[in-house]
Amino acid sequence: MRFAKFMELALYHPEVGYYRRARQRIGYTADTDFFTASSSGPIFGELVAAACTKLLQSAGRDPGRHVFVEIGAETRDGILCGVTHPFGAVRTQRLGEPLSLAGDCIVFSNELFDAQPCVRSVFRGGRWRETGVELRGETLVEVELESAPPYVPPTGTEGYRFDQPHAATALADSIAAQSWRGLFVAFDYGKTLRELSEESPGGTVRAYHRHTQTNELLARAGEQDLTCHVCWDWISDALRRHGFSEPALSFQEAFFIRNAGEFIATISAADAARFSRRKLSLLQLLHPSHLGQKFQVLQALR
Repeated sequence: MRFAKFMELALYHPEVGYYRRARQRIGYTADTDFFTASSSGPIFGELVAAACTKLLQSAGRDPGRHVFVEIGAETRDGILCGVTHPFGAVRTQRLGEPLSLAGDCIVFSNELFDAQPCVRSVFRGGRWRETGVELRGETLVEVELESAPPYVPPTGTEGYRFDQPHAATALADSIAAQSWRGLFVAFDYGKTLRELSEESPGGTVRAYHRHTQTNELLARAGEQDLTCHVCWDWISDALRRHGFSEPALSFQEAFFIRNAGEFIATISAADAARFSRRKLSLLQLLHPSHLGQKFQVLQALR
């Protein structure tokens, strides 16, 4: 089968898919696999609420008329659970649930697009080939197919891998195509098309198991996370096609400082005399060596 199909089954098979299993995936304990911004506690939701409020108000929009929709929420009640906010309502959408958007919305996601299946391709013998997965005996191995991938870069270097996040782009397109207006905000990690096709020779698909990153993509199918960097150019193009303003991309650190600066100053002043858990969480979210520059934020208005 094609690698994209293997990744889809490994992540989303209704019985054995990684994201379908009833287990804790995110956190700092030994039996979880990775941590993300939501692991920092309610402060992440507070920062997101403050930033979205400022972005809407700067555009002359009333936050109270908007429904905050979190797509791919890991927790039952989402990042705004227990957080004071000005929005008219909050809705959480689990992975795989049918999505319906209408009216004034804030469509928010955190590491949603990197968790979509991708097409693996490799440049071999003067042309780009799609790769697949084959069962040999009791072992899964990656194989090169004769078919060309959906996107063929104009040039290539022997052995170069380009992991093409087409499912992430299709998801962004399906979100943008629905009849809603408001703010699109996606926290994720990705690269430009040039970076993916020219500066990432080993590809970007990675596996995460028990807080260890590995390139053993076919091991522990259904028991480990598989991720792929999104292509920000492709997602931005999808938003433009559906009438969004020019998308803006920034590091998580810069996004929060620019759009939630007053809230950050309030926390810093309140905890100036002590190194509290709340202050530690803030540093984890903003510091460049932690999550501040590991994640990026794409925003756009319609």
